[in-house]
Amino acid sequence: MGLLLDVEDTAVTRQTAEALARVGTVAAVRLIALAVARADDSQADWMQTGVRDALAGPDGVPDVAAVCGQVAQDPEEAVRRGAGEISAWTDDTRR
Repeated sequence: MGLLLDVEDTAVTRQTAEALARVGTVAAVRLIALAVARADDSQADWMQTGVRDALAGPDGVPDVAAVCGQVAQDPEEAVRRGAGEISAWTDDTRR
């Protein structure tokens, strides 16, 4: 969480979000979702860039949108809200 919400270094925020999105597990996406819910606008923008970079990469990543659907069932409201944000980001990359 500290790397995703690093106020000193936005490159760390972007790279961490990208790496977690490439992993694509429920735990990884849940961590991004929780960070998105706690992030300021700048941090959220850099996380969005990292997730989009992972989705646009040539290596093929897990279906982050499908994982967001699972994370959207989380008992914690902040996680559900963050998953909705990430899901919207994945929608933008499929257009």
